[in-house]
Amino acid sequence: MIINTFSYLWSATAIDAIAELVENGHKTFEVPVSSPHCWPDEISGPERTAIHARLNEYGADIRSLNAGGYDINLASPGASMRRKSIEHIASVIDLAEAWGVSEVVISPGTRRPMISPSLDKVHRWMYESMESLIPLAKQAGTRLLFENTPYCFTPTIQDLAGVVKTINDDSVKIVYDVANAAYIGEDPVEALLSHRESIGLVHISDTGTDTWGHDPIGTGVIDWNGLGKAVKETCGVNNVVLEIIREQNPVQEFKKAMHDLKDKGWDLEN
Repeated sequence: MIINTFSYLWSATAIDAIAELVENGHKTFEVPVSSPHCWPDEISGPERTAIHARLNEYGADIRSLNAGGYDINLASPGASMRRKSIEHIASVIDLAEAWGVSEVVISPGTRRPMISPSLDKVHRWMYESMESLIPLAKQAGTRLLFENTPYCFTPTIQDLAGVVKTINDDSVKIVYDVANAAYIGEDPVEALLSHRESIGLVHISDTGTDTWGHDPIGTGVIDWNGLGKAVKETCGVNNVVLEIIREQNPVQEFKKAMHDLKDKGWDLEN
């Protein structure tokens, strides 16, 4: 299982967080791209090389970099803002290439909540942005994964699967976040089973429906028994990212999550 280092966003750099997690038995990671945790413009060439050497020393692997979705917008009405968003994601792709990261998580974009531009327009702007990013991802040997988030204009699995089908390129898939889905009333088990061909990674954590969270296993509305079976039938646990977000003692939170998942019937050895 892949461990997301989000809990260390303000307390440690990504490589220092990974060092602690490796000591506790974890080997594969997803890293959110956020300053000061991990920000491409703040990591020089020599530092990138040194970090890659440390990863090799630890026997660790960064599976995915999450480029983020709050500061950037591939579907912005402003062409200059779309260019800035493309430039940021391009810098993440460049970092992924330097570290041998196979996937970059991105957001489709947002639209204004009042007097919103039409969905046709935001889709067109987003597709235009992707025309610049897909060749860069292919050249770097990475895959771009759209994430379902409640604040984006494509919050459901059906929305994102439609985008992936339209792009029709193996370098673009979905990272399916079950907490984001459950928060908006979507059934993660049904979604995973129905759209398996479009999904590259799965983010797991729990949530309620009144408050959006990325909470410990069993504290919210997720059907963990059903989800475990769906994961086994589709992507497999090696393509699952544990994204519980807790600033206090994340190592213990991850340890407890692994225990809780096993209690729910998850086979974490495969």
